[in-house]
Amino acid sequence: MAHQPQRGGGGNDRNRRDNRNAPVDGPDSDIVEKLVHINRVAATVKGGRRFSFAALMVVGDGKGRVGFGHGKAREVPEAIRKATEEAKKTMIKVPLRENRTLHHDGNGRWGAGKIMMRAAPPGTGVIAGGPMRAVLETLGVQDVVGKSTGSSNPYNMIRATFEALKVQSSPRMVASKRGKKVADLMGRRNDGASAPEAIEG
Repeated sequence: MAHQPQRGGGGNDRNRRDNRNAPVDGPDSDIVEKLVHINRVAATVKGGRRFSFAALMVVGDGKGRVGFGHGKAREVPEAIRKATEEAKKTMIKVPLRENRTLHHDGNGRWGAGKIMMRAAPPGTGVIAGGPMRAVLETLGVQDVVGKSTGSSNPYNMIRATFEALKVQSSPRMVASKRGKKVADLMGRRNDGASAPEAIEG
């Protein structure tokens, strides 16, 4: 009699959880998923308490697109699946400079969560912690300095980070809004940066 593999074994679930941060297969094979936070919540009902799990996920393609979502279910895998689906539906596009860092510094705030981010030179790496690091890594940022100065609540930190990313703009976007050429804006910025040196000299 042939041996049949067991269904729903704990080892298989453990392997799926360990591979959660790896790119997924299928049409979205370039999407990277990161589990930021999972929490057990309880609802008081007539018969007692009903426990469920809430998951917070961040997804991105590592090329300037990132999204987050949260889901709640009676089981952890189902909560993660719901959060991942919501994150993929709410992805935003963020312009990156040289495909490695931000174009300019930014601040974000959501509730009691406050964060700041600064563009960094090559080789700096991602200097940020917790939920902010997960967002920046899935976004594709390689060099950035980030700091949280408010609440450590992961939901508020994620939303504050996205508020800071939404206001990021590239020279091309600014030039199109002002009806100018990118070379004019870049030249003016360079002239402004060299002005103090000329005064000191």
